[in-house]
Amino acid sequence: MPRYDLFPDIAPFDSGFLAVGDGHELYWEQAGNPSGRTVLFLHGGPGAGAGAVHRRFFDPDHWRIVLFDQRGAGRSRPHASVAANTTPHLLADIEMLRRHLNIADWLLFGGSWGSTLALAYAQAHPERVRAMILRGIFLGRPRELDWFFHGLAHVFPDAHAAFLSHLPEQDRNDPLAGYCRLLFDPDPAIHLPASRAWASYEGTCSTLIPAPSLVSGFVHDRAVVGLARIEAHYFRHDLFLPPGGLLAGMTRIAHIPGHIVQGRYDMVCPSQSAWDLSRLWPRATLSLVPDAGHSALEPGIRRRLIACVEEFRDA
Repeated sequence: MPRYDLFPDIAPFDSGFLAVGDGHELYWEQAGNPSGRTVLFLHGGPGAGAGAVHRRFFDPDHWRIVLFDQRGAGRSRPHASVAANTTPHLLADIEMLRRHLNIADWLLFGGSWGSTLALAYAQAHPERVRAMILRGIFLGRPRELDWFFHGLAHVFPDAHAAFLSHLPEQDRNDPLAGYCRLLFDPDPAIHLPASRAWASYEGTCSTLIPAPSLVSGFVHDRAVVGLARIEAHYFRHDLFLPPGGLLAGMTRIAHIPGHIVQGRYDMVCPSQSAWDLSRLWPRATLSLVPDAGHSALEPGIRRRLIACVEEFRDA
């Protein structure tokens, strides 16, 4: 019988902090079956952090579920830090965590920025990746960043106008630079409202049907600073990706099986990137979910993600 919704909530059976250097300590946890096949959940953002709901995509009787908060994100320490926080650092952190937990290889499961990081890790360590399930593809290309800061106005003019309204008039032609000045200001009276405005913009545009509860979940003070500050840091450095981008490295992982799950009406990470990736990944299937946007928790997206996980139970 196919499963169509999330598994029941579970608690971790193990958790801790891993010192990875440069003053960073990563929060990690394991849930499910300690002897099961291993899946690594890679959260989005960058800077969003992992949460309890993310354990629920996986059958806890079958999977050894590993989650962690990337540098500066979630429960990792120091919070919202961008010092020594780049994509190469995160790739090294994943390898350190894999060795710490004595894992030979794993299934990668990531959406949005999590899809970016999964592809980058697989290209760096293809021998450690059995398969990948990726959602809401983000390749970190200049056109994708331009869409986020400018193109979204064609579909969400109200949300975009609210996003820009938080900036002084002179900064609105370059919202990334303008927001960076606010987000990295040490005064909470300045960086907190800017962080809320950034996160509210992203949350508002993330679902096909408006979901106020999702937006409200984006704007808690602690979480929102990590998300906005770390995203802005990565965006202004072109995601710290190689000059040729991720598509140039697809030959290294063409043999790895995968599923690409993409909301047809994803406005945060439009479907073109998923399409482009699928053309260069012969062992991946592309599912364009007809009634969904960007969020992993939209019904059509989560049903398809769970079905993909089930298909890879024995991969």
